[in-house]
Amino acid sequence: MRVYNFSPGPSALPLPVLERAAAEMTDANGSGQSVMEMSHRSKDYKPIIEKTESLLRELMGIPSNYKVLFLQGGASLQFSMIPLNLAAGDTPGQGKKVTYIDTGIWADKAAKEASKYAVVDVKASSKDKAYTYIPDAPAPSPGDAYYHITSNNTIVGTKWDKLPDTGAVPLVSDISSCILSEPLDVSKFGILYAGAQKNLGPAGTTVVIIREDLIGHAPSWVPVMLRYDTHAGEGSMYNTPPCYGIYMIGLVLEWVKNLGGVDAVAKLNREKAALFYDYLDSSKLFYSPVEKQFRSLMNIPFVTMADDDAKKTEQESRFVKEAAAAGLINLAGHRLVGGMRASIYNAMPIDGVKALIDFMNKFTA
Repeated sequence: MRVYNFSPGPSALPLPVLERAAAEMTDANGSGQSVMEMSHRSKDYKPIIEKTESLLRELMGIPSNYKVLFLQGGASLQFSMIPLNLAAGDTPGQGKKVTYIDTGIWADKAAKEASKYAVVDVKASSKDKAYTYIPDAPAPSPGDAYYHITSNNTIVGTKWDKLPDTGAVPLVSDISSCILSEPLDVSKFGILYAGAQKNLGPAGTTVVIIREDLIGHAPSWVPVMLRYDTHAGEGSMYNTPPCYGIYMIGLVLEWVKNLGGVDAVAKLNREKAALFYDYLDSSKLFYSPVEKQFRSLMNIPFVTMADDDAKKTEQESRFVKEAAAAGLINLAGHRLVGGMRASIYNAMPIDGVKALIDFMNKFTA
């Protein structure tokens, strides 16, 4: 029996995608081999990566003057690659000014990594209230190399609904936990990046969508594998890419297209989130700590109302354990914030949310 997997990542994949991958495990597209066995430069693999990129461009409306790169190293490597390519100086230790908005643990990590290669100005932060809101976004400083935000904050469950106006300064965003969850105007960004393991596919592949004029500015000392021009110039084939991960992303993109595209998926996501938030707002035991206007569609942290810390810890630990026994797994909150968290990415059916609510009602009784 399959469980309902509420993991923040690696997360649940659509069942039809898993079933198709299983059916093609030993013979993909009549090739007589698994995708995991294919040479990345073979006639069998080339159509796979080309179709995956084409589907992503179609579903996200990616303009022709943007490159799509399939890289490795996770979103965390992009914390380094972005400043190295857009803001690093001619010698290590020198760099241009950049703006970061601190809305959570991953945003903070990105800013700290960038500070090794650029002059980072954290212009706003919501750390004062445990990251439960999105702060007002100040304008960038004149001459900033880029302006960085984290569109959806996986750990604390907040999202940006209104993008900051950065003028001519390129807007850069980590969209790992919200890519394809609702429509996004790619043309408003200089760079978008996402680890695959939440809404796109299995862990191991990172998608970078970058405007072409931002490619080719890395100083000569930046290592070859950390340069966007290296990968853009070779169509993500400078070295062996994560072939099977790219294939799986392609299957997920086909699934999204068959559902009706991003608009249809967004409608389902809003229904799921509204159902769960409405329950939390009316519950006598559970509540969401996030300010309503900033609530994420993808990641929903919640806690109990117990006023005694020891009782609260016991309740929440028991809840996670009993939920797992009922087939509702990976509901523990992040280790740095505690509580519980339901990640309801695209692949989570509304029946999973309903099953969670039913269990919470029983737990409350």
